[in-house]
Amino acid sequence: MAKKKRKYSKSASKDVESEMKRFERGTARSGPGGKGGKVKSRKQAIAIGLSKARAKGKKVPSKKVSSKKKRL
Repeated sequence: MAKKKRKYSKSASKDVESEMKRFERGTARSGPGGKGGKVKSRKQAIAIGLSKARAKGKKVPSKKVSSKKKRL
């Protein structure tokens, strides 16, 4: 049986993991340069981790864009 291809790279998982640790410690902040408010949900922390991984050029699927935005 063939191995299932990874959607996210292992190094991207590390970025999400480190962001989750920051969230659990209460030091994770949102917004450009961490100037926004405190991260209040796990989903938000995961999204920030994936965003950081994308910025570093790691293998992460692109953000889902609604069909309405695609048409514009």
